[in-house]
Amino acid sequence: MPETTVVKTTTEKPARRWPESNLFGPRGLFGPMIPFGDLFGVNPFALMREFTKEMDRAFSTSSASELRPEVWIPAIEVKKANGNFLVTAELPGIKTGDVKVEVTDEALTIEGERKEEKREEKEGLYRSERSYGRFYRSIPLPDGAKTDQVKAEMKNGILEIKVPVNGAKQKSRQIPVAGTGEV
Repeated sequence: MPETTVVKTTTEKPARRWPESNLFGPRGLFGPMIPFGDLFGVNPFALMREFTKEMDRAFSTSSASELRPEVWIPAIEVKKANGNFLVTAELPGIKTGDVKVEVTDEALTIEGERKEEKREEKEGLYRSERSYGRFYRSIPLPDGAKTDQVKAEMKNGILEIKVPVNGAKQKSRQIPVAGTGEV
């Protein structure tokens, strides 16, 4: 019987190196997320769990106390006319009882909360939308404002506040700017 020689050879695969431009490699966009050497050797469920954890971490807040109502900033117009300092605020859908106006010698403060709920039911379809938002605006008052004579009135979602101002105009003067004048 002829003799047969068996020679065992091993061929090791060289370690896979990720190209520099690969997003999934160690230096790519998702590199820190995948701590494994080769993407194709990873259990797909483990990879999905890791991805889910990263997404939850990115979009979650650290505590429930950070969840605050949405801030809403209403449009406000401020002007002087006929001896009055006039402030007009657009507050659509807000009831008079939900608005608070305060005045000090320095500023006029308007604050409140908007609460709006819409419900619609049609042929088996139920739709509900809620919108909440707090606002706070502080407007500095000019010199000579008579804070004891302030009047506020709200009509059709428009808040108008009148603050009488002394007729005496402030004198302005130009202030010289000191410096060398070089840039």
